[in-house]
Formats: sequence, structure tokens, C-alpha cells
Amino acid sequence: QVRLVESGGGLVQAGGSLRLSCVASGRSLSVNRMAWYRQAPGKERELVASITRDDNTNYADSVKGRFTVSRDSAKNAVYLQMTSLKPEDTGVYYCTGDITVIGYGSRRSYWGPGTQVTVSS
Repeated sequence: QVRLVESGGGLVQAGGSLRLSCVASGRSLSVNRMAWYRQAPGKERELVASITRDDNTNYADSVKGRFTVSRDSAKNAVYLQMTSLKPEDTGVYYCTGDITVIGYGSRRSYWGPGTQVTVSS
């Protein structure tokens, strides 16, 4: 069974920083691309940042220069360092990973339950 769990969300004032963490757990995992998405109230879920096994990164235009995605492949973990936070960054942040359970089938996407980030003005 594959499980992703996010942590690090919370309430922060505009201009502040937060660091989100996500760890994928399970037996015999091969973790490829990992990413962070967010969903604000009344809006669709959107990609925030992604990172491949080769550490190639991609960011939404709205977070470029403020957010940094990184990973620790040995721990099957992905991180999102968020700085200069704005009220419009408020939302539920979800971690996802493209994962293969070795010996048990093809690669698929798994999602965490999400962590709330609230930025006050």
C-alpha cells in the first residue's frame, strides 16, 4: 500500500515563509516525478511546482522566484519552501507522486490528503 502524507501547513502573515514536506511510504517503491498542487476555495486544483528524478523543476508563473521545490529520493520525500507568501497563496496544498510498486504493476499517481496553508493580509 502506498501512502503520501503532507506536513508543514499552517497560518502565516503575508510576507512570511512556510516549508511543506511530503513523504511517500510503502514497500518497494520507485518514485518518479513528484509535485505540489493547490486548491483555493471555489477554484480548481492547480499545479504549483514539480520535480523529476533528475531534479528538473517546473513552477507555476505565480510562484516563480518565491517557491522552491526539492526532493530527497533516498527518503521518497519532496519539499516546498515557500517565501514572500501572499494571501492568494491560501489553499489546500496536495502532494502527488508518480509511483511504481516494484513487482506489482505499472506506474500511477498517488495523492496525499492535503495540508491547509492560510496567508493572512
